Amino acid sequence: MTESDKAVGVDIVRNEVLDMSASLVYAYGKHDTEAYFAGFAADATFVFHDHPTVISDRAEYETIWRGWESEGMRVLSCQSLDGAVQVLDEDNAIFTHVVRTRVTFGAEVMLRERETIVFHRYAQGWLAVHDHLSAEPGEANETSES
Repeated sequence: MTESDKAVGVDIVRNEVLDMSASLVYAYGKHDTEAYFAGFAADATFVFHDHPTVISDRAEYETIWRGWESEGMRVLSCQSLDGAVQVLDEDNAIFTHVVRTRVTFGAEVMLRERETIVFHRYAQGWLAVHDHLSAEPGEANETSES
């Protein structure tokens, strides 16, 4: 394989991962839980700055999500900024971005976070296998009464 072929392959992977990331953000921002969770492998792991433990798989995350919903949580919108893809090889890539999410949880809140998602290509396509969400340094989340 020539260097040119490798570069074309990297561009293809980058574009596919950007497309998959955009689909996840879109589904999340619409509170479309079925489409959102379909973007994760069953054994995906999750590390969230506002959750006390590592979430060990998608089913556990879905259970936690339903609990949040029962307490009144709803995603109102989500915006991805400064997205970048690091291609590891033809089947693995890392997506990073800054996230602005409006949620309601008693009051409406604008979350300011950074996210890293590790993707793996399966026979059926790209799925997230790890999601790490952290608070954006120096940024306060904004709350307003709804």
